[in-house]
Amino acid sequence: MGKLAMTGGTPVRAKPWPAWPEVDERDVAAVAEVVRSGKWSRLGGTKCRQFEQAFAKYQGAKYGLGVSSGTAALEIALRAMKVGPGDEVIVPPYTFMATATAVLQVGALPIFVDIDPETYNINPDLIEGSITERTRAIIPVHFGGLACDMDRILAIARKHDLLVLEDAAHAHGARWKDKGLGTIGDAGAFSLMTGKNLAAGEAGIILTDSAELMGWCVLYHDFWRGAVRADAVESELPEGWSVRFPVLAGNDRMNEIEAALLLSQLEKLEEQTQRRAANGDYLNGLLAQIEGVRPLRRDSYVTRNSYHLLVFQYTGEGFKGLPREKFAAALQAEGIPVSTGYQRPVYQHPVFLEAQTALPKGFPVKGGYYGREIDYKEVHCPQAERLCQQETLWLGQNLFLGTRADMDDIAEAIAKVKRHVDELL
Repeated sequence: MGKLAMTGGTPVRAKPWPAWPEVDERDVAAVAEVVRSGKWSRLGGTKCRQFEQAFAKYQGAKYGLGVSSGTAALEIALRAMKVGPGDEVIVPPYTFMATATAVLQVGALPIFVDIDPETYNINPDLIEGSITERTRAIIPVHFGGLACDMDRILAIARKHDLLVLEDAAHAHGARWKDKGLGTIGDAGAFSLMTGKNLAAGEAGIILTDSAELMGWCVLYHDFWRGAVRADAVESELPEGWSVRFPVLAGNDRMNEIEAALLLSQLEKLEEQTQRRAANGDYLNGLLAQIEGVRPLRRDSYVTRNSYHLLVFQYTGEGFKGLPREKFAAALQAEGIPVSTGYQRPVYQHPVFLEAQTALPKGFPVKGGYYGREIDYKEVHCPQAERLCQQETLWLGQNLFLGTRADMDDIAEAIAKVKRHVDELL
């Protein structure tokens, strides 16, 4: 019998990790209040507007618009920015699919720019090389809650007259130079689904300081007049908007039950974010002392990482050639719920590789609409591909709602696998 849990030993950790979401009677009472009121839609309700204002204030934006999902937030913001057929949008390849497919949904083309392997965020050094006369916007993704280099991204955007839409799905409570992520570019899009740091099952929110942009978001998320809220936004809408349908839109409204739950959960977010930040920073300090694993680089502009994910790299020194997958399996056996993350970059999925059949008539990728064909089989972002295949490891946000002793367990499990690696070879 070996020392490692995989070879019959006792695991480092047997007790459960903190559950997510954290639910208490305030959440139950908030939802029950709406159910009893009979006002479940935002049409005629008040909770959606209250949540929009509260979350916008928390992150530091003037306006917020609750929508049906984080994916809808990206799509609606792009439509409001007038991104559409004929346009190109720069996106990173290491992200959830929606970052790129939102671009396809508005009829534009995602152009993939590789990531910085030390932060997993889009590499500003490579952006300008992908800008063409068709480029309309950049979507930086604050991956895991770690801020992108927004100074350089904004400078490039200003130089080339581009819009910046922050994908802040991981970034509730995160800060760049003490400014909330999702409030730095022209707009920010957040997911509020169950696994996120602020959650309501399914929902999203768009933030912006632009009344004009918010006005268009209102129209694109709901063609009926009932959802318009603030006079400052209403003044930006097209003349006659309340008696006709000025844009092609659907229904992506948030509902009152979701908003009530979010208002209750928002009361806990700052304390939860402080816990995550303290524990994540502490664990990164421990990881930096273990040969063979490496935390991501934290630049000076990152004033708070929200640690939706703590991403670290398995480089393997001192592990005698143990493959990453076997290392991850050994950690899992020790009671550490680690993941190897995305197995491939976004552009290597069928919706891009098989666009002719995966998209209606191949649009917008195929059909010659742009005067050229895009073949994503020819796209290669070597850093994203290598990290997916060899190095990446994720720890989820709920782990960081615990204690420093929990972080010590993670570090000890890694060190234990290293000490007894011969048992796995």
